[in-house]
Amino acid sequence: MIPYKTKINKLPGSNLGEISKSAWKIYHQIEKLTKRKPYVRSKYFKKDKIFFDFFWDHLKSKSPKERFKRLKLFTAAIDTIKNSTCIPVIKNNPNKKSEIFYRFSGQLKTGELFIVQIKENKISKRKYFMSCFPVE
Repeated sequence: MIPYKTKINKLPGSNLGEISKSAWKIYHQIEKLTKRKPYVRSKYFKKDKIFFDFFWDHLKSKSPKERFKRLKLFTAAIDTIKNSTCIPVIKNNPNKKSEIFYRFSGQLKTGELFIVQIKENKISKRKYFMSCFPVE
């Protein structure tokens, strides 16, 4: 899998409070661009909308340390979703036959690798940004 090389670094900050404040500020900028559900458009999916419905709930289920790691990658993940044309790893959800997972690989300006996961509902064809996490 060839990673998308983003020109963005991690969000600056030394604790979860600072990082989450910065991430929410970026999210609210995206939110202001639409009257309804916030989304970004993806080059890979031919300008389809990628919604954020599950991202924040999924993030709440993680430990504070894990939330910190993932939120630092928030802007890079959004850039990867918007601009990546690299072919992702595609998996069917073993628990739900009506869902597909796409895992995009990204590389920060510093060279660190991360994964962005998008879920697609096969029936409605809607896509949701699920998660982003560093490769360890």
